[in-house]
Amino acid sequence: MELPSKLLENAVNEMSQLPGIGKRTALRLVLHLLKQPAEQTEILSSALTAMRNDIQYCKECNTISDADVCGICSNSSRDKTIICVVEDVRDVMALENTGMFKGVYHVLGGKISPIEGVGPSQLKITALVDKVKEGNVSEIIFALSSTMEGDTTNFYIYRQIKEYQVKTSTIARGIAVGDELEYADEVTLGRSLLNRIPFETSIKPY
Repeated sequence: MELPSKLLENAVNEMSQLPGIGKRTALRLVLHLLKQPAEQTEILSSALTAMRNDIQYCKECNTISDADVCGICSNSSRDKTIICVVEDVRDVMALENTGMFKGVYHVLGGKISPIEGVGPSQLKITALVDKVKEGNVSEIIFALSSTMEGDTTNFYIYRQIKEYQVKTSTIARGIAVGDELEYADEVTLGRSLLNRIPFETSIKPY
């Protein structure tokens, strides 16, 4: 794609690095920004810089937060004995939108995937196991996507905590196999939470 300006080309190249943004879409976005008042672009730039520099991760659950402890973990009305294990912050948002979960979360930061070079040590699994060892957890709900990687991660964690007196469950398979949690509609996702099943009964023989 031939562009009349090197500055424009550089901006398009950077914008196209974002997921789902091709060169044509990037060009459309950049040209839109050029039409806006300069201060609007500066506000956008400042917001992105502040987010990148100042964003924190909750020391309790590892979700994105503006403070050391996120609003969910610091909420005294949440049941901290029930922990819902998810892959990333998008899943927290999806589950919170159902309004049906009153426990807390634990964000792993990914799923075990040998093909992509992601092993247990690269995820927040040890911190979760430590919470269970402390004896203040009554239930772990596995809410990872129903993919091979998600099931592998669930089973790995289950093996780490099964000797402790903690109930393990998984969201009901109203979520289609292979689907990502964040794309499920709120009603289906909420029902999957309410109708969760013991994890032991969901283990597939491989």
